[in-house]
Order: sequence, then structure tokens, then C-alpha cells
Amino acid sequence: FVVVFIFVSSNLFAVSSPVVNCCHCRHCRHCRRRQLSPVVRAMASSTSSRTKTGVISLVGSSAIVSEFFGYAVNSILFQRGIYEPETFDRKKKYGLAMMVTNEEKLRAYLNNVMEQVQNWLKTGQLQRLVLVVVSTETHATLERWTFDVSTNTELEGASADATVAAKPEKELSGEIAAILRQITASVSFLPLIDEPCAFDLLAYADSSVDVPMEWEESDARLIAKSAQVRLRSFNTNAHQVEATVAYRDDDADGA
Repeated sequence: FVVVFIFVSSNLFAVSSPVVNCCHCRHCRHCRRRQLSPVVRAMASSTSSRTKTGVISLVGSSAIVSEFFGYAVNSILFQRGIYEPETFDRKKKYGLAMMVTNEEKLRAYLNNVMEQVQNWLKTGQLQRLVLVVVSTETHATLERWTFDVSTNTELEGASADATVAAKPEKELSGEIAAILRQITASVSFLPLIDEPCAFDLLAYADSSVDVPMEWEESDARLIAKSAQVRLRSFNTNAHQVEATVAYRDDDADGA
């Protein structure tokens, strides 16, 4: 049984607050009360994440996957115009020029989310991470960026230090870069967002997980009428990540 969780911080607004009270949100490009600034914390590098040459553990793989999530979320926020371009800095990663937030409170929010995501990845309890883009005027979900996660069956029920054969670093980096290139190219196939928006992150996890106080259950924020584009995937050999984006399409038959 899988439960959807949303991160709620006392210092930041959860999705309901920026949607209802846009002029005070920290997640909306149309709000001008910003006190923000810098980059999603770098997790362990792919090299140091390997326990020893030629193998990878759940711990190492979780660091790689959560680091990818951080860059992917930053890229979506930049490419979809949720924040102004000047609130991002350029950073080289995966052989690409990545855009990362320079807003301090947003960075802290993302770091907190990714820390918990990484913990759930280590135990094989995270099934999916979803970034939702929501209209602050209508409260409707406009886009759902979904990252489905599956754990290598050889590691299910094993300790976090259990290992499997590692994929060559160059090959893995290329797979991750391919997804990030698709996110960058998303402006060519996704509808233009021409209204004030907020975003939030949803984690689908096993119902048995330990849930910190900062997290609470959430609905799935589905789109009533949507079209979907499947993106590429990558596999660390411990975790596989498959990406899709769904967007509002009033001509579609249903969700």
C-alpha cells in the first residue's frame, strides 16, 4: 500500500498556502517578497558513492538518485518559468550546463526534501517523486513531472550497505544527462504557462515508512484532462528511475 506525502516546513509555505495566499509565497515567480539566494547541496559524487571499485550499494545509489532529483527539479523550475531567470546560477554537471537556484530559502526547502527522499531510497521505500505545477488562480494542477523509482530485486530486504555490480560511471552519467536534456527541451512540446503558478513535491512511499513531523499525507494532485509524454530513464543497477510529464490538455478524454 502506497501513501502520498508532502513536505511541510514551518518556515516555508506548503502548496495550499502559496496557492491561496500568493502574495506571501516563496514558490511563485509572481511574488516579489523574496529574501532568497544559492544551489541545491551537492550530494556525494558518483565516484565517492561507490563503496568499492566495481560495485554500488543502496547508500551510494540513493545519493546518486537524490542528487539527480535535485538537478531535475531545479531544471524544471527554470525551464517552466516558475522563477525568474536571474534567480538561477549556471553549474556544470553531467557534462551539461545546469541551472540551479540561487534563492536561499528555496534551496533549504529542496535540501530538506531531498534529504528525506534519500533516506527512503536507502530502505527501498520510495516509489515515486512528483513535482506538481499548480495555478495560483484556479488551484488546478497544470503539470505533473513524475519520477518512478524501482529497487533492484537483489537488494530488496537487504541492508543499505549490500552491493551489486556498478554501471560504468560514463554510461550512467550519459543516461542521466539524456533525461536532463529532455527537460531542457520541454519548452518545445509543453503548453506555454501564462498564469501565476506555484509548485510542490510529492513523495509516494510505503505506508510503513517512518514519517517525520514535517511531512503529511496529500492527495495526488491529478490533472482532470491530460496528455502525457514519456521521457528517458536511467539505472544505477541498484535503482531504476523512469520519468514522464503530464500536462493539462482540455481536448483529452481524461486523466
